[in-house]
Amino acid sequence: MHSAVFLIEFGAIILALGLLGRFAGRFRFSPIPLYLLAGLAFGEGGLLPLGASEEFVAIGAEIGVILLLLMLGLEYTASDLVSNLKTQYPAGLVDMGLNAVPGAIAALLMGWGPVAAVVLAGVTWISSSGVIAKVLNDLGRLGNRETPVILSILVLEDLAMAVYLPIITALLAGVGWAAGSLTLGIALGAAGLVLFLAVRYGRVISRFVSSDDPEKLLLVVLGLTILVAGIAQQLQVSAAVGAFLVGIALSGEVAEGAHSLLAPLRDLFAAVFFVFFGLHTDPASIPPVLLPALVLAVVTACTKIATGYWAARRAKISVKGRWRAGGALVARGEFSIVIAGLAVTAGIEPSLGPLATAYVLILVIVGPLTARFAQPVAALVGGAVSRRREAAATVALPSPREPEQSTESLDGQETSGRS
Repeated sequence: MHSAVFLIEFGAIILALGLLGRFAGRFRFSPIPLYLLAGLAFGEGGLLPLGASEEFVAIGAEIGVILLLLMLGLEYTASDLVSNLKTQYPAGLVDMGLNAVPGAIAALLMGWGPVAAVVLAGVTWISSSGVIAKVLNDLGRLGNRETPVILSILVLEDLAMAVYLPIITALLAGVGWAAGSLTLGIALGAAGLVLFLAVRYGRVISRFVSSDDPEKLLLVVLGLTILVAGIAQQLQVSAAVGAFLVGIALSGEVAEGAHSLLAPLRDLFAAVFFVFFGLHTDPASIPPVLLPALVLAVVTACTKIATGYWAARRAKISVKGRWRAGGALVARGEFSIVIAGLAVTAGIEPSLGPLATAYVLILVIVGPLTARFAQPVAALVGGAVSRRREAAATVALPSPREPEQSTESLDGQETSGRS
């Protein structure tokens, strides 16, 4: 009986996710907000609370995070990452300063403490690579001059996660400074070692994993990723970082083949992950944090636009391209939920999960709109301001009139030349 209930519940979840994904695809927007809403509906306080299948959904959510990071790592080669780190690091520092600081300040103002401040800083800092890539493709901007700038910022954010996630894991675990420093050292050492091996011996690693049989390739890559993720988690480095490093180490035809094989699995378990996050958020807890989430969304949307504008200006992109770059970076999504999910599991602040859910829901909807309309709106506002300045300058100019001839008397007083 228990097995039958489990199958019914899990089947209903997958069917609902499929229908929601089709609905989002028809209207050409990200399905992430719909998946989060589905989780709210299936969770405690929702319309159809789960029972038997919740534990399985939790395991599926963890696999979803691992696959998200693995696929992200497959997108980049080690040489690309090193090149971006050398040339674009100023943009990465500006991105961190403008977008992480508002989240940290908001958490401190709400009295959540330093650990929650570090977590919320990550939630507001990292843009959604998946949503942004889809939006750029839908708008036909992959070949635009500003697109490499956007991608460079996203790559730097992904690299920063290899350092940030171990820090968060250590903080949430409540370990001391010595253990936390050791964890961070292990993470940095592992990341550096993987980058070195991928640059020097990437072909050898890929040749070892490679197989002409799709089934064997899928099993080897998936098994290797989950094994490394488990070892990383055992070392308190973060399973997500381990999966990301495996993706970086693979390159060439192996990376392309693994990407095509794992994409459907990634989409399935990523959807389950968003549902799982929603399951742990009581819908009744969202209204009290809706106003702070909205304020934070407005502030960090503006700071992301400023980040993209500055980075594109530094790359000598036109003004229109600068606004397009800024508008494209606004969307938040999978990483923000991953970071908030770690905090929710650790139970550091009850309101953090609902705030992160509302925040991501707002910006994952607003992000595609700013990507499309930031530049036209900026041009419209700029034109209106220019016309107003021209009109003000015209009014301020004195009207032309005949000059008066004057002579100066011998005692120094000016007298009119007209009688």
